[in-house]
Order: sequence, then C-alpha cells, then structure tokens
Amino acid sequence: MLNFREDATAFRAFIEAHQQQVYNLVLKMVQYVHDAEEITQDVFVDVFRKPDAYRGDAAVSTWLYRIAMNKCIDHLRRQQRKKRHFLSAFFAPGVSNASEEPSHAVHPGMVTEQKEKLAILYKALNQLPANQHTAWVLGELENLSYKEISEVMQLSVSSVESLLFRARRNVKKILSGMYPGE
Repeated sequence: MLNFREDATAFRAFIEAHQQQVYNLVLKMVQYVHDAEEITQDVFVDVFRKPDAYRGDAAVSTWLYRIAMNKCIDHLRRQQRKKRHFLSAFFAPGVSNASEEPSHAVHPGMVTEQKEKLAILYKALNQLPANQHTAWVLGELENLSYKEISEVMQLSVSSVESLLFRARRNVKKILSGMYPGE
C-alpha cells in the first residue's frame, strides 16, 4: 500500500509527518536521547525497506507504533543482557577492572525536579515485565485508548485492561517500597 521507492519526496513527507510522534514514544520507552534517535531512524529504515508490511488493516500510526514498540523491546532486552554480562563480569572472581556502562545524555528540555521524578518513575517502570511496561507507556504516557493499545500490542482489549491494571498496581507497589514512609 505504501510505496516510497519511486517517490523520495513522499517518503520525506511521511517521515516529517510521523517522526516526532515515533521519537516521543521511543524516548519514553528507552529514556535516552541517543538511543531514541537511533531506534526512530531504524523504524523509518524498516518502513522504507518493507513498505508492503503495511496491510491497511489499522491506522498508519498504529502500524508505526507497533514497529517502534518491537524495536524498543528488542533494545531493552539487549540492554538487559549487557547489564547481566556487566554484573557477572564485575562480580566474577579475579576480575578487578570491569568497564563501566556508557553514560547517556538525558532529554535536554527537562527541569531538574521533573528529571528526578521521571528517573524515579522509570526506575519503577524498568522493574515491570516488558508487556506491562509497554502497556503502561502506551496508556499513561501516550494516552492511547485500550482499543489502540490492543492494536499496537496485538492483544485483546480485555488483555490490555488486565495488563494496565497489573502494571499500575505493580508501579504503586514498587514506588511504595522505594519510599515506605510516603
């Protein structure tokens, strides 16, 4: 349905129309500007390479969200593997000089207090299972309806409702565990 190979202008217009929306979603998922930029670029590279993957059974934005979410989940899984490898190397007997994880720049437009609150929230979100994390970001940060989330995640609406309920409950539990007196 989408054909950009013969029309570079149409592809540029497509990117301009959707890039910020995809980038904002990805940034909310991965939390680092550099990673969000790379993943966003990868999303549009995939769209260019495989425009026939869009079947037209959902809105283009839903299709882009699905691609972006899959890329984010893959990225987060790779990060978890790196973290496990880093920790195992750090705690391995006889290893004295483990390398540090790379530092990342945070979104430049945020105020210090907002950064702190977001850091706390994302710390809690990162403890959720991937499907709860995804549902929470789409529902709470992207303000998608249950139906839209179900299309992006390819789940039933009742499954999305259940995921969001568990995600909210778990975030609340995690945050109360981090700050028991508050």
